[in-house]
Amino acid sequence: MIAQPPPPLKRWITRPFPDSMDQRVAIESLTQSLGISSFLSALLVQRGVTTYEEARLFFRPEISHLHNPFDMKDMDRAITRLQMAMLPEREEKILIYGDYDVDGTTSVALVYGFLKNYHPNIDYYIPDRYKEGYGISQQGVQWAAENGFSLIIALDCGIKSIERVAEAKTLGVDFIICDHHRPGAELPDAAAVLDPKRDDCHYPYKELSGCGVGFKLLHAFCLYKNIDLEQLYPCLDLVAVSIASDIVPVTGENRVMAHYGLKVLNTAPRTGLKALIKVAGFTRELDITNVVFGLGPRINAAGRIQHAKAAVQLLLAESEAEADEFAIAINKHNTSRREFDSSMTEQALEMIRQNETLTQAKSTVLYDASWHKGVIGIVASRCIEHFHRPTIILTQSNDKAAGSARSVPGFDVYEAIEACADLLEQFGGHTFAAGMTMPIDNIDAFRQKFEEVVARTIKEEHLTPLIDIDLPLDFSEISDKLVRIVKQMGPFGPHNLQPTFMTEDVYLVSEPIIMKEKHLKINVRQGSSGRSFWAIGFGFGHLADQLQAHKPFSICYQVEQNFYNGNVSLQLMLKDIRCV
Repeated sequence: MIAQPPPPLKRWITRPFPDSMDQRVAIESLTQSLGISSFLSALLVQRGVTTYEEARLFFRPEISHLHNPFDMKDMDRAITRLQMAMLPEREEKILIYGDYDVDGTTSVALVYGFLKNYHPNIDYYIPDRYKEGYGISQQGVQWAAENGFSLIIALDCGIKSIERVAEAKTLGVDFIICDHHRPGAELPDAAAVLDPKRDDCHYPYKELSGCGVGFKLLHAFCLYKNIDLEQLYPCLDLVAVSIASDIVPVTGENRVMAHYGLKVLNTAPRTGLKALIKVAGFTRELDITNVVFGLGPRINAAGRIQHAKAAVQLLLAESEAEADEFAIAINKHNTSRREFDSSMTEQALEMIRQNETLTQAKSTVLYDASWHKGVIGIVASRCIEHFHRPTIILTQSNDKAAGSARSVPGFDVYEAIEACADLLEQFGGHTFAAGMTMPIDNIDAFRQKFEEVVARTIKEEHLTPLIDIDLPLDFSEISDKLVRIVKQMGPFGPHNLQPTFMTEDVYLVSEPIIMKEKHLKINVRQGSSGRSFWAIGFGFGHLADQLQAHKPFSICYQVEQNFYNGNVSLQLMLKDIRCV
């Protein structure tokens, strides 16, 4: 086996302390008006919160802050076409069409579940991941036409489906497209194309999930039909799940919808999500992290292992018995998914370790015809955990190579893939995640060209794992109040991450404890005296031998509450350790 270099040290990047004259004034003002420490005020000013009113809105997002949906390009056309389809004299058949991932299935459950209360001739369609692939499929269009549907509302897909939409038009089927992926140079010839990333769309918020765009369609529908918006707001549980699972920024309008969606999830979740929460084993209040790692993978597992229609059926379930049945089945799919994920990841890592060219490359492109298409995106993410660089995992699907790409912070993998478009049959996605298909014969040429593009454009620092640190924190500042106020800064997610702190001059209070052979538990204090805290480092067991009782070290971490046997204590969740 080729000798492997030690993993690179993580980069600790501490954000600048807000120290300008205006920022110091803001810190003092917030400290007095909010009755909090100057440390917490500095944390708020770092995030652009500088006045009492901004703090009020930051801590208490209001549903009234949602933007006017008619500010979105083509929304008026979408509502006009939808209303036409619903006219009593027309009673057109409407098909709700969505992608097979979490964003797509929550979108379908949202729009179908709401509109079926106002229109009887409505159904939904999820393409088969393996037989039809991503996006609007020829099979889906044909099925719609053969079954008398004259309007398709496409959710979380369609922005690049030029040919499929044109084909549908010749068959008498119109499209309303609700997408959030980047458009190409040409837009589909649809009745309406809703996508805040359109160059000619001046909607104030660009980072909606696909389900978020579907929600804005319903928002506009309610305004047009004078439907009380209180009937729509309970659907925000689905939007929150999509925002969390699709890893979109938790800022602006997304933060408002995630805030209220989590409230629904934690107080009155729909029957299907309630059943899923139960099988996932959650007993305390859910946050974005719980959704990302607990609910999202289970919803995704339906389409990864069998067919994503089961996920929609779960999300639309009305009886508890039906919901429990679907949730148990999906949970089993998730167990199977984990097994595929684990074995494929080890195969992929071994392919890299055994190949010096791959080991030294700036990117990773791997292909194995036997790999399960449903988990290649997960495997790409796992590879990045070990080899921190843009990664594409390919497998065979319908005599083509189908791939899933993941990137590292700071590098736009979509642009790199776009530069290789001449070798691809289709592609689409975001800055940090994308999908593609290509002829199998093109794989080697694609691997070479993608590596050339990445090597030319990626910065060296992007190839080293990064930890963003908000502020240095003295242990004397750690308190229940600090944790309580930090928690209110959520929902946390991209662009509003949970605060990470750094403390130097830390010492062991007792011998390190190794848990499950790889995790680290240490009791630490700062300096020669003062309070001590238990700190947990998942995957940090290998550092135990480097920590010595009388030698200082530095830690970066998040402060959280630990619930155990009815007791609540504060603990530090380690992000990294640096021995002096």
